[in-house]
Amino acid sequence: MKPVFTRLLFLLALAGALPAAAQSVEFTKDQFSDNKEGLRNALRELKDGDTEYRADPPRYADALPHYLAAQELNPNNASLNVKIGDCYLNSARKTAALPYLQKAAKLDATADARTHYLLARALHLSAKWTEALAEYQQAQPVGSNTRNGDAGAVTANDLQRRMQECRNGKQLMAKPVRVFIDNAGPELNSPASDYGPVISADESTIVITSRRAGSTGGKNDPEGNDYFEDIYQANWRGKAWSRAVNLGAPVNTDDHNATVGLAPDGQRMLVYAGSNGGDLLEANLTGTAWSKPKQLGSRINTKSHESSASYSPDGRYLYFVSNRPEGGLGGSDIYKVEMESKAPPVNLGSTINTAYGEEGAFMAPDGKTLYFSSEGHNSMGGYDIFKSVFENGKWSTPENLGWPINTPDDDVFFVTSASGRHGYYSSDRPGGLGAKDIYRITFLGPEKQPLLNEEDQLLASRLAPVKQTVLAPAVAVATAQVTILKGTVTDDATKQPLDAAIDLIDNTSGQTIATFRSNATSGKYLVSLPSGTNYGIVVRQDGYLFHSENFDLPAGAAYAEVVKDVAMKRLEVGTTIVLRNIFFDTGKATLRPESTAELERLQKLLTETPALKLEMAGHTDNVGEDAKNQDLSQRRAQAVVTYLTQHGIAAARLTAAGYGETKPVAPNATKAGRQLNRRTEFEVTAK
Repeated sequence: MKPVFTRLLFLLALAGALPAAAQSVEFTKDQFSDNKEGLRNALRELKDGDTEYRADPPRYADALPHYLAAQELNPNNASLNVKIGDCYLNSARKTAALPYLQKAAKLDATADARTHYLLARALHLSAKWTEALAEYQQAQPVGSNTRNGDAGAVTANDLQRRMQECRNGKQLMAKPVRVFIDNAGPELNSPASDYGPVISADESTIVITSRRAGSTGGKNDPEGNDYFEDIYQANWRGKAWSRAVNLGAPVNTDDHNATVGLAPDGQRMLVYAGSNGGDLLEANLTGTAWSKPKQLGSRINTKSHESSASYSPDGRYLYFVSNRPEGGLGGSDIYKVEMESKAPPVNLGSTINTAYGEEGAFMAPDGKTLYFSSEGHNSMGGYDIFKSVFENGKWSTPENLGWPINTPDDDVFFVTSASGRHGYYSSDRPGGLGAKDIYRITFLGPEKQPLLNEEDQLLASRLAPVKQTVLAPAVAVATAQVTILKGTVTDDATKQPLDAAIDLIDNTSGQTIATFRSNATSGKYLVSLPSGTNYGIVVRQDGYLFHSENFDLPAGAAYAEVVKDVAMKRLEVGTTIVLRNIFFDTGKATLRPESTAELERLQKLLTETPALKLEMAGHTDNVGEDAKNQDLSQRRAQAVVTYLTQHGIAAARLTAAGYGETKPVAPNATKAGRQLNRRTEFEVTAK
């Protein structure tokens, strides 16, 4: 056995041969005696960086270049690595903070009281949930006196909240949702930040906010290195988006202009304008030109901050975000207001709003599904996107859209098409074209269950979608309970587009739900029809007879898109108009209550045109005996005449004729054809 003294010498020699433990290197003359000029430059950079870093509020973007310059001389200073990491955490490149903060912790975790917390944040933002939790558990609350203002404060509540976010993230990441997330491409995205996408219900138009070069004012934002925000628009060309075009004046100005909402038909737009306390405004599309945005009024805009908004599908209500102190639950909350009334906005309540911030409210075209972002609920970090459904007079518990749609960073301003198949939002992801980019989400729905039989299967099912360059078309997931009705309104004789009013009527109540207009230049229109209502659609224009359509959509009816072009007829002798919202029970001639709104329109037409005379005609399909069909059609035509005479129209102006099955407008061989043949119409006999 070796003597103890000999063994001790051996161990000391071995220790000397091992590399020294990592140690923080200070910016002193002793450390850099051979590079005095470099030290002077580095100290100057440190001083300039600290001036920006300790400002109130801190100017992280301005401090970072100075700190990086100082680090070229000394990459092994713990405090400097913390500051660089902190600057990156407050930039668009948050994950770049991780190696600096990991190095700081190894050099000297005590050099800054926030080292463990900031390292935990960097790990958190990199979705390293377990490692982040371990660092949060080592972190301690830090008071605001470590730096100017409270930007550096870390409370015990902050730590508990962040740890819960990591637990949420770990659970959500373990069950990823089945989606494709694709960059929208260079047609929409630029090397600068692009965000805030809003779309028409049929996904034919997209409007975005961008800080790219070529802005209307051409000015740089004094609070950053980007240009002021401008609004851009693109249209779907069948397989891809057209290149986004700056809307220019009067929508865009020298100041910030950002889009926050678009009506389902793309004819009205909500914009945010101004700096530091800007307001929400509304612009209208007249033909091909957008109007100058107008203020939405003091019920919505206050001295507080109103940041985003969304229309209800019928345009009657506005859902908007405000941090107003009156009636708020904490941070920014989501409110609802009826646009044409004088009633104050209503807070959506504690099911939706939390003690933290809510943002990016979007009411889906079905009129009941609200998408929004929140720092509360079961967020995995920053703002996560949630959805809640309003049914039976209350909001459902908000549901996190899940990983990988949501990330540990902020995920905000999500919108969806009426079909529910696609969503759009902005995100700062690896491989993007700029800082923030617009991304398109394709929802794939639940995975199909494997086919069970006794034969071997050639292809095994996969737990998650595989993204390749070439893919078979994804199967549409038609879960949205809404019908999109769209088309073009024209003059029947000239075929020229018409600017016409389109009334949306609840036939059960007889109430007009909303009124839209077709585009003055193209004649195009789009109406979103949530399921669960018997709708009357009435198209009207001065000098023309009204045109009516009926859509009876039972509750739960799946998504459909219907194209219906409308040719408006002038009031001329011999013109025939089908009354599609006149209803009878099967085999009977008793008018159903749902017919009232259509009958009142007919009464109004006759009242406003005193010389007008009409023949009311009843028609049936070919099912049943000819004589019975003839009699039924006559009695139905007479029922309409009787209603009108009982409501003040002279009997001499009206005649009733039943044609039975003798004048079909479609083959009786199909159910759809027979339905078209069962109709009530009128013909102008004098005017």
